Amino acid sequence: MELETLKQLVVTTLDDMKGQDIKTIDVRGKSSITDMMVIVTGNSNRHVKSLADAVELAVKEAGVQPLGIEGDAQSDWVLLDLNDIILHVMLASTRDYYNLEKLWEVGEGLPQSRPGMLGAPD
Repeated sequence: MELETLKQLVVTTLDDMKGQDIKTIDVRGKSSITDMMVIVTGNSNRHVKSLADAVELAVKEAGVQPLGIEGDAQSDWVLLDLNDIILHVMLASTRDYYNLEKLWEVGEGLPQSRPGMLGAPD
């Protein structure tokens, strides 16, 4: 499935399930493990698990087999690996603590490195 189509399916499913503060982050060129991160907040452990379960079901129905799911037992942070997209479903306190948006958005909007710049490959 094309990345944009998969992203739209994930975001629509999360929105339909009342996921809060849905954020997509393009990590192409920043990560070798995936192309996009989707982060969403659930309002309770049960809601976090339900959001992840709903996305897992929706993508399977669309013919995408998730590579794995982690954190399902505690449900304060569930990670669903869809290969091209990694979904992070978190409680608000967990999301605030780890602040993945800041981690993955570092450097966005900054000028590209040029040879001779500090830290740039020559």
